[in-house]
Amino acid sequence: MNVVVSNLQDRTDGIDRVAQAASDAVQAVLVNEERAAGVEVSVALVDDERIRKLNREYRDKDQPTDVLSFPMDEEDVNEEGVPTLLLGDVVISVPTAARQAMEYGWTLETEVARLVVHGTLHLLGYDHEVDEAEAERMRLREDKVLSGMGIEL
Repeated sequence: MNVVVSNLQDRTDGIDRVAQAASDAVQAVLVNEERAAGVEVSVALVDDERIRKLNREYRDKDQPTDVLSFPMDEEDVNEEGVPTLLLGDVVISVPTAARQAMEYGWTLETEVARLVVHGTLHLLGYDHEVDEAEAERMRLREDKVLSGMGIEL
């Protein structure tokens, strides 16, 4: 498993802890879903302006959001010549996550972990917008992964 976290925003204070929370969250989902072997996921930490542009371009919603997922499911070969499945990209708006963390009363790292778990489950095919049963199935998976990480919301 390979998790690549990129900070694509101006904010740098505390970003190492946020990036680690994001990486840990991806790994927890992939292990929990038994999809860790030979998989790569990219996480981009962005500002509201960048996520708003992505949300407008790909979802026709002209507003910032907290998390977007872009599934790829493409085969690639890494530097060592090992086949890798590029699962996709998760994009997190750090300013939105920070506002939500304050509102919910927990840390930015906890909120980023929650959002990354959600986004990674989307990469694996979970979709809460399909129907209420699928939404509940996804919520239960999120709770299980977060609980396994020691995060109780």
